[in-house]
Amino acid sequence: MDAKQLDSPLALAAGAMLAWMIHCNSLLAAQSGPLQASWLAHGLGALTALALWRATTRSNPAPASCRPPPRWAYLGGLPGALTVALSAVAVNSPLALAGTLALAIAGQLLFSLLCERCGFLVARRALTRHDAHAALLVLSGCAVLISAI
Repeated sequence: MDAKQLDSPLALAAGAMLAWMIHCNSLLAAQSGPLQASWLAHGLGALTALALWRATTRSNPAPASCRPPPRWAYLGGLPGALTVALSAVAVNSPLALAGTLALAIAGQLLFSLLCERCGFLVARRALTRHDAHAALLVLSGCAVLISAI
């Protein structure tokens, strides 16, 4: 099976897992608070990542030519922690799960367009008409979801 054939099913599975994670986290946040729910989610995630890392490095050690990641790469956890905490607050508000995910998608889309245009994190490239049409469709869908709430 070609690796590209797995892209769509994996993307759908990741989206479903994200919605389920936000739902579970918001239930926990309603009982304890968004900060405690975020700490628990990230603590379990860190333990799972540590277990997976230990399981894979024992049988498959990294080659000597492998360089450590740049220091800025470790900043990815901070936006993730804020996303989990804020999504727990937003899901327990009138926005609910669909509105929360729509705002997350809109924010990610706008940030990715900014990164591509300015050359942050990726190679700089000019935005095309195709990019504008795709962004307009996605943002329109998000607006419909949010305005229906």
